Amino acid sequence: MSESPRSTGRPAHQNVTFDSNGTPAHGYLALPPQGSGPGVIVIQEWWGLTDHIADVTDRLAAEGFVALAPDLYGGNVAHDSQEAFRLMRELPVERGVDLLAGAVDHLLALPEVTSDTVGAVGFCMGGGFVLYLAAKDRRVTAAVPFYGVIQGEVPDFSNLRAQILGHYGERDESIPLPTLDGLRATIAKQSGVEADFRVYPADHAFFNDGRPEVHDPEASAQAWAATVDFLRSGLSGS
Repeated sequence: MSESPRSTGRPAHQNVTFDSNGTPAHGYLALPPQGSGPGVIVIQEWWGLTDHIADVTDRLAAEGFVALAPDLYGGNVAHDSQEAFRLMRELPVERGVDLLAGAVDHLLALPEVTSDTVGAVGFCMGGGFVLYLAAKDRRVTAAVPFYGVIQGEVPDFSNLRAQILGHYGERDESIPLPTLDGLRATIAKQSGVEADFRVYPADHAFFNDGRPEVHDPEASAQAWAATVDFLRSGLSGS
């Protein structure tokens, strides 16, 4: 039986350090009110582990998940798009996936995690990393990319186990809608998984309520409700 945070002495919200392929890595962990639940990895936008990503992590915890947001930039947070682009480019995809795999190791080892697998939710750059991670790591069984940007080559999905629910904005110029058809077809051909890509009358980053110029409350509410239901149904042992 999983222990509660009261019995383990673990704070409900805390910064954590974990091993990632022999290298110390860091992240933000949030526990649910009941003390235990299925595990979910939250993957940052290109800005870094911002207040918005911490808030999403807290919101998932409030919904009953043990949520961990790894810090892919080692403490750096971008303050403008030029810096964000530089930080993203300085993070090789393989290194990012390795770090995320270490976060999965850490999450599944926590006594508070009741699931045998994890979900992964990511935004922009992090949405792309959701797909890269799920393609490589069969411990991910529920993958939710929000306007996920694929960097470089599309991953090989032949090892994919996860079901996929994606959220995209029809006015998102960084992800032309026709590319979703090609991505969906590739995933289905290589893995047999039929990805559920949903499109909203919104812009890129429509879920980020810290950016009022693009935030869409209605689309965000719809995507969030679908995401929570999808994660609850997609995690084994939960």
